[in-house]
Amino acid sequence: MSAGPTPSLAEHLPAMLRFARSLTRDPVAADDLVQDAVLRAIERRDRFLPDRDYRSWLLTITHNLFIDGWRRDRSRRTTPLDADSPFSRAEPDQDHVVDLRATLRAFERLPEDQRAVLHLVVVEGSSYVEAAAMLGIPIGTVMSRLSRARETLRRVTTVPAAPPLRLVSDRDV
Repeated sequence: MSAGPTPSLAEHLPAMLRFARSLTRDPVAADDLVQDAVLRAIERRDRFLPDRDYRSWLLTITHNLFIDGWRRDRSRRTTPLDADSPFSRAEPDQDHVVDLRATLRAFERLPEDQRAVLHLVVVEGSSYVEAAAMLGIPIGTVMSRLSRARETLRRVTTVPAAPPLRLVSDRDV
């Protein structure tokens, strides 16, 4: 079955790698996952339908391979950060960097299903319909998981408000 010109796999590698890293929480495992996904895409290129979005097809393959591996090895669900992780190094002195790291830690702790939806919609810019198709779930489930993920991140990363300032007059001195 000839499907015409083959879309460029190389241009979609960064998106595949970002998605794999958000799923695995491990740069080495993410690289392996993307390599497996590329191999699967090449082996099954004749199954790609030309009217389908190539990027979505590749991210679906990446997700499906991750789920297959996750089911085989349940220990991936709670992989802790190790000493070599860029998120475990010395604390930054800028508040926004601290907030970003807290958000990344919270993102990594989200359940896999919520993390996948949040990554596809927020990072990759997929529509709810595209995310639902890539993950093989109903659109309502995408919306529900996205809502729960966002709410969890809001709760975890909300900085408490500073106490209100009190005006000081000459009489107070």
